[in-house]
Amino acid sequence: MSELRDLYQETILDHGKRPRNRGRLEDAESAVGRNPLCGDVVTVFVRTDGTTVEEVGFEGAGCAISTASASMMTEALRGKSIAESRRLFQAFHDMLTGKDQDEESSALLGKLIVFAGVREFPIRVKCATLPWHTMRAALEHEQEPVSTE
Repeated sequence: MSELRDLYQETILDHGKRPRNRGRLEDAESAVGRNPLCGDVVTVFVRTDGTTVEEVGFEGAGCAISTASASMMTEALRGKSIAESRRLFQAFHDMLTGKDQDEESSALLGKLIVFAGVREFPIRVKCATLPWHTMRAALEHEQEPVSTE
């Protein structure tokens, strides 16, 4: 478990300090998410061809966990079908909320498994899941801002 905790800390710090795919995407669906408890705000941009996620980007201000989660999410979703993206959202959410994972869900998560350590800090689960809820809202063309409350 110590190795996973070390990897968790290293990965969060790396993506928190040097987020990937940060920036606005033109001609993309977008949604805004807010975590009123800690002040995280994120806008997620998703460009699809109707069946596949072609590009994902984000803008916003948040803690290292929220930023790292958004960064890793953008990397994980590029090239996935919309259906796979929804399954990945569910697997990520289930992992962080302590629901049982089957082998398929665990395999689907890949590198995102490092976020399992967030479960040790329940107040931070909302930070990690905010970009994911916001991405789902963008895929569903929801207009109302997403809130973790």
